[in-house]
Amino acid sequence: MKVLSKGRIIFHVDMNSFYASVEQAHNPELKGKTIAIAGNPKERRGIIVTSSYEARAKGIYTTMNVAEALRKCPDLILLPPDFPKYRAASKAMFSILRGYTDLIEPVSIDEGYIDITKNTDNRHPIEIAKEIQLRILNELDLPCSIGIAPNKFLAKTASDMKKPMGITVLRKRDIPTKLWPLPVIEMHGVGESTAKKLASIKVNTIGDLAHIEEHVIRQALGKNGVRLRARANGEDNREVDPNSIYETKSVGNSTTLPNDETDNEILEKTFDTLASKVAERLDAKKLCGPTLSILIRDADWQNHTRSRTFHNPIYHKDVIYEEAVKLFYKTWDGAPIRLLGVTISNVIDRKQSVEQLSIFNFEDFAKQEPIYDLINKIQKKFGKGAIQKGIEIGKKSNYASKTSFSKDFLDDLKE
Repeated sequence: MKVLSKGRIIFHVDMNSFYASVEQAHNPELKGKTIAIAGNPKERRGIIVTSSYEARAKGIYTTMNVAEALRKCPDLILLPPDFPKYRAASKAMFSILRGYTDLIEPVSIDEGYIDITKNTDNRHPIEIAKEIQLRILNELDLPCSIGIAPNKFLAKTASDMKKPMGITVLRKRDIPTKLWPLPVIEMHGVGESTAKKLASIKVNTIGDLAHIEEHVIRQALGKNGVRLRARANGEDNREVDPNSIYETKSVGNSTTLPNDETDNEILEKTFDTLASKVAERLDAKKLCGPTLSILIRDADWQNHTRSRTFHNPIYHKDVIYEEAVKLFYKTWDGAPIRLLGVTISNVIDRKQSVEQLSIFNFEDFAKQEPIYDLINKIQKKFGKGAIQKGIEIGKKSNYASKTSFSKDFLDDLKE
């Protein structure tokens, strides 16, 4: 067999219906049945997190309200999330992938990229993909789909084309026939809001996006529009980066309210709770960040966001709460609210945050520079996790600060 090409060979490994599949692997009696993982069914925040393929065949989908799901499928088996179980399965899956290459980039608890360009041993990539897929199935009793392509965008797109247990090759020459005819909303990186903006400039398919003039898309969507146009043409030079597991970019939390809410006191109390959870997670990881964003989802499922970037990074609960509420009142039009969210982004380690130099501390700061220079040199040679300045033993975080909805599972992969 011939290999795909002399270019890069990248896999996107995507676990199928991961949480539900893990539950079925742990309890074989659940196999073949309509099951769903959900929050508290007694409250409206009880929504479907994921469901088995048997449940999906009956119209159950992620984010569906539990009550609606039970009306549609009365025999649906509801299970609460078991995050430790899912994290253990994720760790085992990535351990299998490490047997094929060190170039692994986890992107969520149930998916990741691997670059096997230099690790084929003269075998065809499809043969390797089949072996990986069967090992994960036989050793963990979990199904997965694998996309094979010359870059990350096409590999991610390919893995979605056949589920469950699919293996799909997507070459650049396939783009005009396999991608361009699709609605632009089906393209990775395009959400409902972006799709509406694209529709306003008569971009309805991925092919329309690929062929639009660059200055037009730049005017409509800025740099992101130019990036999406490149993706639509199959262009993606991003490397598979193992060091990405050391890079937390944002910390956030959101909650669905029990009722469509307009009461200021209840809304402010919700922000207080969200600020506490975000601050707790920042504290657990010793992070801070300069950008605070809020998300408001109204009763019509329309999302409204607003953000503010501060001169200095923030992480204190009281500051997060106060600034989030200020943004809220600048944004809210009084319409009933279904969901609220708070996020701190562009986060960095607190030790790396820039100090305000003064006549009292500039000498101490200057003394630290040789240490940071040495750390940077070691990290460039051996990787970002190779060394840190000092060791800080903090309080053990509770599970509220470590959930699989964030990328906290990545901590398991640093061991």
